[in-house]
Amino acid sequence: MRYRSYTPVAAQSAMDFINGWFGARGVETTRYHGAGPRGEMTALVVRVGSGEPKILLHGHVDVVPGEESQFEPREEADELYGRGVYDMKGALAAMMYAIEDLKALGCEATVELLVVPDEEDEHGWRTGAELLIANGHVGDFLITGEPTDFHIGTQAKGVLDLRVTLRGKSAHGSQPWLGKNAALLAYEHYRRVVDLPFAGQRSDLFPYPSVNLARIIGGDVLNRVPDRCTYDLDIRYLPNQDPKEIVRQIRSIDLPAEVEVLFYREPTYVSRKNPYVKALREVAARNFQGNPVGVGRHGASDVVYFQRAGVPGVEFGPVGGGHHGPNEYVVTSSLETYRRMIVQFVQIVGRNGETG
Repeated sequence: MRYRSYTPVAAQSAMDFINGWFGARGVETTRYHGAGPRGEMTALVVRVGSGEPKILLHGHVDVVPGEESQFEPREEADELYGRGVYDMKGALAAMMYAIEDLKALGCEATVELLVVPDEEDEHGWRTGAELLIANGHVGDFLITGEPTDFHIGTQAKGVLDLRVTLRGKSAHGSQPWLGKNAALLAYEHYRRVVDLPFAGQRSDLFPYPSVNLARIIGGDVLNRVPDRCTYDLDIRYLPNQDPKEIVRQIRSIDLPAEVEVLFYREPTYVSRKNPYVKALREVAARNFQGNPVGVGRHGASDVVYFQRAGVPGVEFGPVGGGHHGPNEYVVTSSLETYRRMIVQFVQIVGRNGETG
């Protein structure tokens, strides 16, 4: 947690630490190098067992930026606080120990732990996950340790990032009525976006899509009416929605706006009846007092890249809260439970062979 891995250099240092951790335990690792948006990045693979099926465990070392104090872990009762402990260094650490356990126990299945440094990045380059997939690291089922409080994330919203530019007319700031304020046009445009039909739709696991006004840039000096304003929208759309239709609706707004698609990522989906999902739920119910149901995830994850490669996957992680916020924490005891769950899941599907 002390690695400030919102920077590429610190993320690679965290990868080096993990590589050394396994090396000190006599567990062989494989590293792959590729070009990322901010320089060279490294992805890491650890493999144990050689039987069927092949289970992939996935974790990322990078975090979003935080307050300096968040990189000094502190513990209060059964809660561990710090940047990334819930999303998802806590789960990753538990997976590392689970790999060590499986090696000691003798693993009937094949298990690969895939560690990437760039899950939180704004993408546009080939990601660490795609680098691993290109090198043949696919399997029968994937678990990523994203935070879920021991529920099983069987669906995730898609991502549609848009840039909207409004053009107005400049004028002297003392006579704004002579101009057309592009910043006010942008506000009005966004207000109309959230009232469009797509924003009020729902699905079986989601009550609504997410529409976040993520960035806004407009104006240059105080004494002039801004004639141009740009804002970025981060839309997380539902599995039953068409992103092209969402863009069409936004472009139909009767204001002088240019709408540019910056990034697109499809939703993820795996059936709750999938035999690996059922086995994971059985293990979760055995160790968790609540009801570990299949849930929809508002955020996206690297599951999508494995789905494209034909690998079904879920988000499944320990208990906590506040990820990406000022008070991020994980319930410490849930990490040991999570470690035990991963081992038990692999043992069950390994004994059953080809579960699917």
